[in-house]
Amino acid sequence: MKILVPDTIELDLSALEDQVFVYQVDQPIPAEHRDAEVLVVWRNTSDNLSDAARSMPHLRLVQTLAAGPDSVLSAGFADGVAVTSGRSLHDGPVAEHALALILSAVRRLDVLLDSQKSATWNAPYNAEQSNPATQQLYTLDGAKVTIWGFGSIAGRLAPLLAALGATVIGVANSAGERYGFPVVSTEELQDVLATTDVLISILPATPETADSLNKEILAALPSTAVFVNVGRGATVDEEALLAALTEGRLRVAALDVTKIEPLPSNSPLWNAPNLIITPHVAGNRPKGSARLVTENVTALKEGKPLTNQVAG
Repeated sequence: MKILVPDTIELDLSALEDQVFVYQVDQPIPAEHRDAEVLVVWRNTSDNLSDAARSMPHLRLVQTLAAGPDSVLSAGFADGVAVTSGRSLHDGPVAEHALALILSAVRRLDVLLDSQKSATWNAPYNAEQSNPATQQLYTLDGAKVTIWGFGSIAGRLAPLLAALGATVIGVANSAGERYGFPVVSTEELQDVLATTDVLISILPATPETADSLNKEILAALPSTAVFVNVGRGATVDEEALLAALTEGRLRVAALDVTKIEPLPSNSPLWNAPNLIITPHVAGNRPKGSARLVTENVTALKEGKPLTNQVAG
């Protein structure tokens, strides 16, 4: 079996007795490798994926190392090609970055960084942070945190938040209990927003989740609420978010993802008040990638179920 692996990550696939070749993720698939049966994807351009979908007739498996397979699913691979995601590979790194953004937003480290740059000892911040009337805004201890998109990343993040004293509730397609935390259905989201202090989105990008954070959702949140997105930029109505921040209807937001990436220098988001932006760096370290690829290639050969299969 011929396997193509991207030049954006080193994978030790020595456990497989197969032909393994490295390809460039920003170039068309070389003609001599278009007969490959397995394509491993990581940080590929959309043109590269579309070219692979058109030019690789023997392809049986596309293994993306990204947690969200949206770019692969939209590339146009044939129905008979199995697509498997990198779900779970990013749980630890994304949970870490989400926690960093949450704490930065809640504690308003962005404000303090501005003060540091201007060599200012921010006494007004100190007074507000210690004021009994506002001090709850500056801590996760006693905060109600809602995680929208309660999958394996949330399973890593929720216990960290709970350890800091937060009450965590999840939102998913179906209600129940996951990873030891209560989960309400998407239809019940509006019921929990009014008492939410921190809303965290880990939603995937699908037609159903496009612009999920809209003006109605923002209006249902308290003006003191914090919003953090470590899922996908397509799930946020950025004009509605910008308006909420500008008009003071949302305390602060932190985004690791945006609709257009890289975010253009002329985007109004760069100058939005009370907004923290990081350049989609939460999940850039897929851990256990070689193991997942090896397991799925082995399962493909043996006709067994594939891990994280989302199509095909």
